[in-house]
Amino acid sequence: MQPEDAAFMEQALIEARKGRFWAAPNPHVGCVIVANNEILGRGFTQPVGGAHAEVMALSSCASPRGATAYVTLEPCAHQGHTGPCVEALISAGVGRVVGALKDPNPSVSGQGYDRLKAAGIAVTQGVCAESAAAELAGFLLRMERGWGRVRLKLGCSLDGRTAMASGESQWITGAVSRQDVQRQRAASSVIITGIGTVLADDCSLTVRPDALGFSGDELARALHRPPTRVVLDSKGRLPNGAKVLSANAPTLVITATGEKPAMPVPHRTATHNGEGLDLQDILKGIGSDGANEILIESGPALAAAFLKAGLVDELLIYQAPTLLGSSARPLADLAFSELKDGIQLAYQEVSPMGSDMRIIAAVLKGN
Repeated sequence: MQPEDAAFMEQALIEARKGRFWAAPNPHVGCVIVANNEILGRGFTQPVGGAHAEVMALSSCASPRGATAYVTLEPCAHQGHTGPCVEALISAGVGRVVGALKDPNPSVSGQGYDRLKAAGIAVTQGVCAESAAAELAGFLLRMERGWGRVRLKLGCSLDGRTAMASGESQWITGAVSRQDVQRQRAASSVIITGIGTVLADDCSLTVRPDALGFSGDELARALHRPPTRVVLDSKGRLPNGAKVLSANAPTLVITATGEKPAMPVPHRTATHNGEGLDLQDILKGIGSDGANEILIESGPALAAAFLKAGLVDELLIYQAPTLLGSSARPLADLAFSELKDGIQLAYQEVSPMGSDMRIIAAVLKGN
């Protein structure tokens, strides 16, 4: 590893973040081409069927021969919608490739680095690996277990309440938090909700252009691929005309086996285990569609079901500086008789969000 490697990999990570809204099911990868400590070219993953980060970066260079390519994920070595990125790097004559992560995709999994080495290109691995893994968490989890990162979004008061007993909840959190939620939606492949939330709130669960706070190319990328709204509706109660069926984003309805929606709509079934739909099987199906980032926006019953099943990776909590009292609705319908039975979390980030606080907490598994 050379002294400048980490700094240039950070630049590649900045490029990677530009593709987070539209790259799925591919990982959003960034690449910079460097010679004499100067960045010659930059690139990030384009939508499916488009060029990968390495090809975009190479195409922006006048002459990459002998240069170093910094890439946040191992270059692919197989033919997919596009040609192998390793062949593009070899043909361009780069002298060195610095990678953050090995690609866990079985179609790559070390073959990219091996092919580069066989072509006489120096390879350095593991630079800024932790940052790259955090950026690609959803893709890496999908490769490992079959479905992407599951985040449970919750807006609450300081005393952990999400709505008044009457159901009134607009607006507990402020405008800055609501804007961030829009950005989280845009970066998600799928938004899961339950029929109870749809019937109570008639939510649309869309990404609203005017609420993102983006402009130009960044706005275009955020709107390129609207997340699919997945409604868990075991008995097929979704009413015709519900906002979640609007045409500006795709919708998938999942019912219990033997049930179906009342209107024509993309539809799947899942086993009902007596308490509810089999949530893990639902996630596996969503994973097979290529969803890297899965956002749950639901009421306390479905939130509790996902938590009790051990299927939530992170909580994304927007906490407002207000108290709503003990009669207001809780974050999740959970009841534990002993302290040891509680769900343990690890704070990942606590940051101001306007007048609110945003808390990102990982769910500790197996405790």
